[in-house]
Amino acid sequence: RGISSEQRPRRPLTAYFRFLKETRPAFRERHPEMSNMELVKKIAGAWKELPASQKQVYEEARKTDWQRYGEQLAAYKAQLTPAQVAALKEERKKRLAKRRSFRAKRELTVLGKPKRPRSGFNIFVSENFRESEGVSPVAKLKKLFDAWRKMSDSQKQPYLQLAEDDKVRYENEIKSWESKMVELGREDLIRSKKQSPKKKTAETAKQTGAAKSSSHGKKGKSKLKKSEE
Repeated sequence: RGISSEQRPRRPLTAYFRFLKETRPAFRERHPEMSNMELVKKIAGAWKELPASQKQVYEEARKTDWQRYGEQLAAYKAQLTPAQVAALKEERKKRLAKRRSFRAKRELTVLGKPKRPRSGFNIFVSENFRESEGVSPVAKLKKLFDAWRKMSDSQKQPYLQLAEDDKVRYENEIKSWESKMVELGREDLIRSKKQSPKKKTAETAKQTGAAKSSSHGKKGKSKLKKSEE
């Protein structure tokens, strides 16, 4: 409580990023027609051609900042209680998990993974969302949800049929995509085959029943013997 990772001292910029930050406004002024990507490439080229003596100025500034950062970080850690340390570790863990999840989704998009099939309700919403009444998207969605609940089975049928067709589309596309991933050596992206619990055979069931019966019989004999004693 009362402390967050936002209060942690920031790592100092590298020599190149310091140069980028300082020179970007001047480069932008000279090249207003360039996109951000083009501008960064141009600055990177200028850094590459910069004499070693000038690069050293930025490197020295980085060293000074790094020393200050070390002192600030030590002071920051010293004020933390064990509970705060644990809380910050958990916060960092969640942040890293979120980042990994985002990267994984982005990778799947780049690799062209097919979109999952839509439900009948999803299709109904996409077709009627624009015309739906409501000030906000949430209000519109609520109206459509109420309308969907009041629809009869025959009214829902066209949307449910489209959903079934979309399932077929997805299955065909995902099988083709997974085959491609196998060729690329990316089996880790393929759906895991869930192991269904093995059904007991008649013989196994018979043996289990016999074992239970035998166990009950032994217990009964033991109780009888004790009562006789």
